[in-house]
Amino acid sequence: MKKFINTMIVTAAIVIGSTGADARNGVEIEHLGTNNTLVRVTADGGKYLILPVQESNDEATVNIIVDGKLDRTISVCLAKSKVDYTVPLNLEKYAGKNVVLNITTTQSRSSVREAKDDACWNNILVSDTFDTSNREKFRPAYHHTPLYGWMNDPNGMFYKDGVWHLAFQWNPYGSRWQNLSWGQSTSRDLIHWETQPDAIIQPDGLGMIFSGSSAIDKTNSAGFGEDAVVAMYTSAAASQIQSLAWSNDGGYTYNVYAGNPVLTLESEARDPNMFWNLDTKEWILILAHALDHEMLIFTSPDMKKWTLQSSFGKGLGAQDGVWECPDLFELAVDGTDEKKWVLLCNLNPGGIFGGSATQYFIGDFDGKTFTPDLDRNGRVPTKWLDYGKDHYATVSFSDAPDSRRTVIGWMSNWQYAPEVPTMQYRSANTLPREMGIFRDSDGQLYVSSKPSPEIDAIRDRIFKSVSNVNVGKNERKYAIPEICEILMTIDPAKSDSVNISLSNDAGEHVDMTYNVEAGRLSFDRRESGIVDFSQDFPAVTATPTHSADGKINLRIFIDRSSIEVFEADGRFVMTNLVFPNTPYSSLSLSAYGGKAKISNLKIYTINVQ
Repeated sequence: MKKFINTMIVTAAIVIGSTGADARNGVEIEHLGTNNTLVRVTADGGKYLILPVQESNDEATVNIIVDGKLDRTISVCLAKSKVDYTVPLNLEKYAGKNVVLNITTTQSRSSVREAKDDACWNNILVSDTFDTSNREKFRPAYHHTPLYGWMNDPNGMFYKDGVWHLAFQWNPYGSRWQNLSWGQSTSRDLIHWETQPDAIIQPDGLGMIFSGSSAIDKTNSAGFGEDAVVAMYTSAAASQIQSLAWSNDGGYTYNVYAGNPVLTLESEARDPNMFWNLDTKEWILILAHALDHEMLIFTSPDMKKWTLQSSFGKGLGAQDGVWECPDLFELAVDGTDEKKWVLLCNLNPGGIFGGSATQYFIGDFDGKTFTPDLDRNGRVPTKWLDYGKDHYATVSFSDAPDSRRTVIGWMSNWQYAPEVPTMQYRSANTLPREMGIFRDSDGQLYVSSKPSPEIDAIRDRIFKSVSNVNVGKNERKYAIPEICEILMTIDPAKSDSVNISLSNDAGEHVDMTYNVEAGRLSFDRRESGIVDFSQDFPAVTATPTHSADGKINLRIFIDRSSIEVFEADGRFVMTNLVFPNTPYSSLSLSAYGGKAKISNLKIYTINVQ
């Protein structure tokens, strides 16, 4: 697992011209007016300029001037009355140069004297280290999170030389959506993630770095080198255009292509997802035509020149929000020789329970056009990959081993992502999942989603094991550890419903209810803990169980701020955030309308070392 006690220590010589004013903490501060301040870095050495942040404050515009020229501009909520946390500006690449920050704030001030009292000016400093020790009670123990800063969509995911590379939308200068770049973490087991220290692709003259994908160019079709890792992403400023970057060191550092952009349109389009088509020997690109609620399909011989072949989606599926973050891949249908294509389409808003969610379509793809399957009524059905509130921007790793289709999602919802009760970091990723296709009793094909096999390795010891137990309206209660995995088989027998409750001593609880007749499992988090930060957070979600005989087999993963409920074979999954004031400590089981049987109940502790 990533180490939260992870202090980065590197030194670099920084030479700054001095105006003769008193220097404090390695900086020299000159207030030019009520809303404008210069900060000169004066320390002889020091890797980081530590910037104090106040979450509720307005953003300041920070122009970073290096040797008299504008290097880049960032936005930071500089502290006014208190310091919530700090973020680092890496000075290492400016070694031997003059660095000045020209800062403009938006807060009204009556005088320069009042502006001088802002908390940021006494707390800004140059340091050789930046302390990333975890200070958040809700930071997950076994889900990927950034060490600090804001994170949303996973991006540019690929597997190479035994390493899984997970890039993500990242703001390293605060826990709000801003300054978007590609952060990156790497893993050899999909469990323990090592955070790479700096953004691998940073905003430039074409704009912020929005979502995209990466692929290994095994034939050097783009001319960047054999086996180069090529990233395609959306450059977002006044318009959204598509750009390339490439890596020759396995994806740890990237070079931005000088010929960017490589694809432009007259309307808003983003989140390019590309892959090599083995049948046609060309690159395929799926691009979200966001406001038109459709996906565009392009082909290219070299990733640089793209030809529009078709579009898909107008009037189909959920249409209430913008379409984003597409993915297209082929899967085998369980138990058959048949193969079908799956098109993932993330949208926001318009999710089945409000806000953002991932829908999908199953069909055929001939290299140019995606043709969706129809239901028995001759319509294109709307299907959902996850029936929770907190599963979005799901995309897959390219070049995964053993022909696996491994995906990961953003574990939050745009309705309240900026308001969740954390500050040092915001947002986590779902557990990695393996995609498949199964045919249900209604004759329809559905995508299955189950935890990647690597997740089994975090099981530690059996905390509780029960072979068979009958439950009725009188609850059976079992203690559970703070973080755990719970397995159970539910045979409803003659009962109408079966209830699974997770609770703590403060009376906070999550209730999962299996409605046997409806064939649905619901998840109620309205009294789960801290819920008042957004009117959209207290909610009930529900999933079809796809059970032929009424029995369901569950795998429930509990972390410090999330619960993921899987059917053991992946026939359904619900992902929901929770923020209990104290960890859930009890599992209660009950049934109504008759007795139910719970078998193979196992509660595992989790080993995150």
